[in-house]
Amino acid sequence: MNIDMNAWVALQSAMQDKQSRKITRATVARVARFAAPQRFAVLALLGTSSVAAVLAVLTPVLAGRVVDAIVHGGDVGTVVRLSLLIAVIAVGEAGLSLAERWQSSRVGEDLILRLREAVFAHVQRMPVAFFTRTRTGALVSRLNNDVIAAQRAFATTLSGVVTNIIALVLTLAVMLTLSWQITLLAMVLLPVFVIPARRVGRRLAGMEAERANLNASMTTQMTERFSAPGATLIKLFGRPAEENAEFSRRARRVRDIGVRTAVRQWVFIVALTLVSALALAVVYGLGGYFAIRGQLEAGTIVSLALLLTRLYSPLTALAGARLDVMTALVSFERVFEVLDLPPLIKEKDSPATVPDGPVSVEFSGVSFAYPSADKVSLASLEEVASLDTRGGEQILDDVSFRAEPGQMIALVGASGAGKSTIASLTPRLYDADSGSIRLSGVDVRDLSFDSIRDTVGMVTQDGHLFHESIGANLRLAAPGATDDELWDALERARLSALVRSLPDGLDTVVGERGYRLSGGERQRLTIARLLLAKPRVVILDEATAHLDSRSEAAVQEALVEALAGRTSLVIAHRLSTIRAADQILVVDKGRIVERGTHDALLALDGHYTKLYRTQFSEEPVAS
Repeated sequence: MNIDMNAWVALQSAMQDKQSRKITRATVARVARFAAPQRFAVLALLGTSSVAAVLAVLTPVLAGRVVDAIVHGGDVGTVVRLSLLIAVIAVGEAGLSLAERWQSSRVGEDLILRLREAVFAHVQRMPVAFFTRTRTGALVSRLNNDVIAAQRAFATTLSGVVTNIIALVLTLAVMLTLSWQITLLAMVLLPVFVIPARRVGRRLAGMEAERANLNASMTTQMTERFSAPGATLIKLFGRPAEENAEFSRRARRVRDIGVRTAVRQWVFIVALTLVSALALAVVYGLGGYFAIRGQLEAGTIVSLALLLTRLYSPLTALAGARLDVMTALVSFERVFEVLDLPPLIKEKDSPATVPDGPVSVEFSGVSFAYPSADKVSLASLEEVASLDTRGGEQILDDVSFRAEPGQMIALVGASGAGKSTIASLTPRLYDADSGSIRLSGVDVRDLSFDSIRDTVGMVTQDGHLFHESIGANLRLAAPGATDDELWDALERARLSALVRSLPDGLDTVVGERGYRLSGGERQRLTIARLLLAKPRVVILDEATAHLDSRSEAAVQEALVEALAGRTSLVIAHRLSTIRAADQILVVDKGRIVERGTHDALLALDGHYTKLYRTQFSEEPVAS
């Protein structure tokens, strides 16, 4: 590594973000346990790095002997042998460099893989409440930025520290042996090399932090504005000129910081290159003086000069090693922070399965409040100073009902009454605070997650789809489904004609959240996905609430197919659904205040009658 690169390394180390958090021994021990499966690979990496450090010191010594042989009129054979030995060492260094790079990459990339797999699998087990509070970008950053930063502890810093210590000790030992006076004088200049790196680095770190924040703000602005709903909102209510001006302000500031950073970095590198040149001047000047007086050989001066260039490299790298290690360990802590957040909903060690045959759904004395933030989230993922520890407001209070196998239960009530909460508790998206929810007599907390997923299917209001093909979205419910089975589900969902008319058919990409399809088409596609899953319990959470009459009619036809012969809970807003229900539950402020058939509830002249008159009375009875 040359002097310019030494300066660059020193500056980059100084620019590392300083973390005020204290790293505990427990964190270090946990990192060691996490990396234990790679211990042999790490040892091999350290061994390769150590051998490379030894070879790096041999070349300057041999070069000095070549010069001495030339000056003293040595035989040609000696010079040739020394030159060949230098060439062999160079080839060995190149080979070890490649081996070290391969080992470093293998260790680092394997660590990234294991960390990402661990975080992704853990996040998959988190409850829905976790995702409703967490900023997606902050969570993705843990899987990308923090995981990559953490692997530096093994891929770069660990091997670098060992290699640099060995190189430093060997280089100093050889230099002191050759000339302790010149070595000490060269070391005096070291503070002039390192201290400016710290000061300039701190200033540049502040500028880099500002640039990172500005880039994050621009990323957030672009992510929100470039999504289909965000772009629509801007076009309807936004102010494009102001949006452009705000984005331009941030982008211009990033540009200005980039220019200032580049100039300061280069001034710093030029200055430190000058310092290194002065150190070499000391070696040649003082060494030349000693050589003329016969106290040193010419080859010794050459060796000292070459060793000096290799001395600054480990010194400057070790000067920033502590910051590198601390930064890597902080990244580990940020990853462990996510892994240590326990899932609020857990599966038992030996879970049961839902019995075969038609399924009943029973709520017995269920009360529920959405969990407080401190139970399901992290302040760093919400980007707040501290989490709200207050308990959630009571949503359900002593809810009890039973849906017999094959029955349709309609849930009606004002917005916010608790209908969607009842729907979410059935597939165990949340756990009840008290009471129990049973599928065919088995408490959902005793069932395996797979059994619940196989038994309960749900269609929500938004009909969410991934930015993938129609076939891929359908196979989310049945990964092994054939194309014929997909077409059959689309036919039953009244969507096959549309899909066949598309140029790519099942391979047509639906776009982010399915926005390339209309609302009714998205809902029918989610119903087709439900039909592929073949659940024995179907939950409809106002599946047609936001559709026009034509789209709703098509979706209603598909729903008839989806509900046939299945136990169903339907949050109703259409008279047709209510009249077809075996039982209607009127939910008000988290309690079931009335229950019965349509005609029986109308006869009571209570809550249901008022809802009927305000929401359903204008619908034709024939609907």
